[in-house]
Amino acid sequence: MRPFRLHPLKLAALLLCTAAAGQSLAQVRAPAPGTTPAPAAAAPVVLPTLPKAAPAAGFVPPASSAAKVIDSIAVVVNDEVITRNEVASRVRSVEARMKASNAPIPDSSDLQRQVTEAMIVERAQQQLAKEMNIKTDDQQLDRAISRIAEGQKLSVQELRNQMEKEGMPFAVFREEIRNEISMQRLREHEVDAKIQISDAEVDTYLTAEQAAAADKFEVNISQILVRIPENATPEQAAARKARADEVARQLRTGADFAKMAATYSDAPDALKGGEVGWRDPNRLPPLFAEQLVKMSPGQITPVIRSATGFHLLKLVDKRAAAAAAPDAAAQQQTHARHILLKVTPTMTAAEAKHKLADFKERLDNKTAKFEDLARTMSNDGTAAKGGDLGWLYPGDSVPEFETAMNALKPGEISGPVETPFGWHLIEVLERKSDDATKERQRNTARNVIRERKMQEAAEDWARQVRDRAYVEFREEK
Repeated sequence: MRPFRLHPLKLAALLLCTAAAGQSLAQVRAPAPGTTPAPAAAAPVVLPTLPKAAPAAGFVPPASSAAKVIDSIAVVVNDEVITRNEVASRVRSVEARMKASNAPIPDSSDLQRQVTEAMIVERAQQQLAKEMNIKTDDQQLDRAISRIAEGQKLSVQELRNQMEKEGMPFAVFREEIRNEISMQRLREHEVDAKIQISDAEVDTYLTAEQAAAADKFEVNISQILVRIPENATPEQAAARKARADEVARQLRTGADFAKMAATYSDAPDALKGGEVGWRDPNRLPPLFAEQLVKMSPGQITPVIRSATGFHLLKLVDKRAAAAAAPDAAAQQQTHARHILLKVTPTMTAAEAKHKLADFKERLDNKTAKFEDLARTMSNDGTAAKGGDLGWLYPGDSVPEFETAMNALKPGEISGPVETPFGWHLIEVLERKSDDATKERQRNTARNVIRERKMQEAAEDWARQVRDRAYVEFREEK
């Protein structure tokens, strides 16, 4: 696995939404004896024309009593709790941001339900990250926040001032970013690394690209997702389909899409009004792209069934894709190889770094060969090839890896280098300058297909985690 840049997971997006995207766990604790796992989402808030459902348990102001209650448990997630004060604080923060961006705000009960659900998924991710010993230290966190500030063309102090002006203490913002980095590394381990792309898929993509080259465009989309529980019964699936159909009916009669998304969508972007943003249709799941290419701005798709649930997509806008600039100059390519040690429950970051430093000393002393160490020790798909990554173009690897690699001369070996994938030793074998080639086109196609598959896999993974976690809503006493 190359340390590819993960385009859809840009940390700057965190400035727009407090809820982390819903990803999941590969293994989760079993429910406590004698209990039954909660359904995939909090008790749904029923649309006006559907039979009224019972409200979600809890979440009302504490009643006065002889002993004044300062805080209480709102939800139990596996063996941890989320308190009512935590929920109320997050609701206030989300509401302030929605007001600042003029986003439509759902009713208070719906907003509270959406925020609570996001916190449940977030807490489950944090628990697994801890179990796998995935941590983000202060140095990594400071670098990430600096990149976020740069992306917003602000200094870190200006970013801090902006956060606090919006009502979010900077310490809270830092911890959200820390959690997001850890969860991104978790997703890379549990989802991204398992995606396989065949040569036939690349050939099909390139053929379609050539056929559509004269009419390339991008779409700005929003979505509403009605999620289906994992291993749903036919009755459960039918009930969720009926819910999606009712949402679609209200949209046809003039309901505001953004408010409906914030109220009823189970997608992680629900509190942004379902806003997905500009996308190349080729980077979307085919069943979405097939509908969007036939639509005009303002139109909404019929209900689309996927493995995750039922989707409604709105085509907000459409534009011609920017023409790819011809290569005015040859690009530098680097032929490199690496040894990767991942941080796992059995290997801490400090141990991985120490072990690679030992490898570096052995390589410098000529008592070991790079390819032999890679084959026997590297936790990467390139191990069988002696760690060989092939020819890399600028942008093919994550910034930390590329910066360290670019600092090496051919024949040089780096010290231990940390990236979101783990710890690396990098050796540069050779460099050359060359125009874009067929190999480059294939690598680009492979990355596009990987991105598309990652979106589908991450959504399915998110559903599995939420369904497998033990969740108990507590009534207020």
